[in-house]
Amino acid sequence: MPTPLSATAFAAALRAENVTLKEHGTWSTHNRDSVGSWGPAQGVMLHHTAGTNSVALCRTGRSDLPGPLCVAVIAKDGTVHLVGYGRTNHAGLGSRAVYDAVRASTALPARPGADAVDGNAHFYGFEIENLGNGRDPYPAVQLEAVEKVAAAVCRAHGWDADRVIAHKEWTTRKIDPSFSMAAMRTRIADRLGTKPTGSTGSTGSTTSATPKYHPFPGTPWFKNTPRSPVVTAMGKRLVAVGCSAYASGPGPQWTAADKASYAKWQRKLGYTGSAADGWPGAKSWAALKVPYSS
Repeated sequence: MPTPLSATAFAAALRAENVTLKEHGTWSTHNRDSVGSWGPAQGVMLHHTAGTNSVALCRTGRSDLPGPLCVAVIAKDGTVHLVGYGRTNHAGLGSRAVYDAVRASTALPARPGADAVDGNAHFYGFEIENLGNGRDPYPAVQLEAVEKVAAAVCRAHGWDADRVIAHKEWTTRKIDPSFSMAAMRTRIADRLGTKPTGSTGSTGSTTSATPKYHPFPGTPWFKNTPRSPVVTAMGKRLVAVGCSAYASGPGPQWTAADKASYAKWQRKLGYTGSAADGWPGAKSWAALKVPYSS
């Protein structure tokens, strides 16, 4: 069962993706968990705010819709405002067919089905500041921030870009966000080093494609001493580029030898000091080109 990230791991994943963060109050414990479940986590859902100066509203909500209304607000200048964490009032009920497609990383249905699944329990909700009228622009720096936050969550869970959907793809009741989700998923996939596997809406293909390189799992994943074929694949690449500190192996269990070998790779890339501490980061991981491991 995909367990949602802890608030600490969530913020760390965003920072690892070079997201500019601003924390508001006790955001990490501000949620709606008391009224319903949070998890299993299945994906990321994007929205637009339909207004400006939306941080306060998204944190506190309205009398008819208590806050928080998302985990973060992505402002026009690219700043990501952390306003809550956990279950938030952002998605509402949505399509079972869409939910199943997201979980399977297959093409979304041409039109959402009947509202039957509690999206607040299963999706990380991000609000993007925009009027949503088709005339209010999304600055490049804001779209880059959208790309980064979605990629960060996907990396941390080992998901591909098909786990990122729009509110308008979740239910026929909504129209947000007012930009192309196919284009945004392509951007996210490029950042992850993979290709979308088909969830591009009514014009998308249902064919799945194995990504060439493995998405960055996130630094916290390595710090949890994982046992995974991804670790073996990484170790083999480190050996191939002349950065081995292994007496034997590499194998699937993350060890001190993996960390020492990765530190050699970081130094080979020109990193020094704490930037060459052996804990993988997004940029050094992308440069290593670790083959995809299922």
